[in-house]
Amino acid sequence: MSARIRGGRAVALALLTALTLAAAGCAGEEPATTAGQPAAGGGAKTIKEGLKIAFLPKQVNNPYFDASDNKGGKVAVEEVKGVYSQTGPSEASPSAQVSYINTLSQQGADVIVVSANDKDAICGALQEARTAGAKVVTYDSDTNPSCRDVFINQASAEGIAASQVKLISEAVGPDGGEIAILSATANATNQNAWIAMMKTELAKPEHGRLKLVATVYGDDDDQKSFQEAQGLLAKHPNLKGIISPTTVGVAAAARYLSGSEYKGKVQLTGLGTPNQMRAYVKDGTVKSFALWNPSDLGYLAAYAGGALASGLITGKEGEKFTAGRLGEYTVGKDGVVLLGDPFVFTKDNIDEFDF
Repeated sequence: MSARIRGGRAVALALLTALTLAAAGCAGEEPATTAGQPAAGGGAKTIKEGLKIAFLPKQVNNPYFDASDNKGGKVAVEEVKGVYSQTGPSEASPSAQVSYINTLSQQGADVIVVSANDKDAICGALQEARTAGAKVVTYDSDTNPSCRDVFINQASAEGIAASQVKLISEAVGPDGGEIAILSATANATNQNAWIAMMKTELAKPEHGRLKLVATVYGDDDDQKSFQEAQGLLAKHPNLKGIISPTTVGVAAAARYLSGSEYKGKVQLTGLGTPNQMRAYVKDGTVKSFALWNPSDLGYLAAYAGGALASGLITGKEGEKFTAGRLGEYTVGKDGVVLLGDPFVFTKDNIDEFDF
């Protein structure tokens, strides 16, 4: 199966099959090998058994990271006969992850897989962990490249931005109007990159009737995101659409709109999970939204970490490794590994997914 999630019913069914396999454990997969790529250290060609691979999301008890870590990363770690764990803060803040990184380093983690709340705040702790012997994989949200070994990027910033602007443009309609962005934290590397690219996309002639009037931050907190959505409509009564490229924010905004006078009048899109958004798609609050397969993201991150810790790759551009059922991947510039393109969910396909 291709690593890239593409549109179309056939691919949607293939993705559903992959999710089912992930939930079942995928216990029969062979260990990852490099396809024609010599081991960086000249040693074994497979991922070592017994590696301690720890996931550190932006925040625990977040549906998105539950899917990426527990339904993806854990499955991959079990396939390579490693030891899986997940730890992290309950609130997403720039410095909240530092103490967890220090603890994982002291515990002798072989691989730390982290989604950074801030690209700079955790760099010192990560460098200390690397000095102690841990390999560092960032996923979902990157640090400065010097602070980690590889970054598993869910999709390119350009691809996400183009998708988000296209979806809100289609939802708002040809007359356009004022739109706003409801983001996660103000320091989130991925969110800021996407927003910058959205602004570039909005400047194109085909989107000239859309006007970005505000960007607000819900800090990946449900209640704050709800209040920020409410505040947007109070401050901008002519608002026609909201983009929320965060799973917490888009669900909170949908909950607000669905119970307000703005339902059906103010359009909403963003990045969300099907289980969060199903009710809002079916009741007409949301026409469409997008996301990659988060379990695939965690799965790929675990395999990349295993390959690093086993000396199969070092994070240099051009190196190749195999990630179980997802197939072969190539490390790109600055140690970036790209999962694929975002998938668009609508009322016509949302019931085919369960995550």
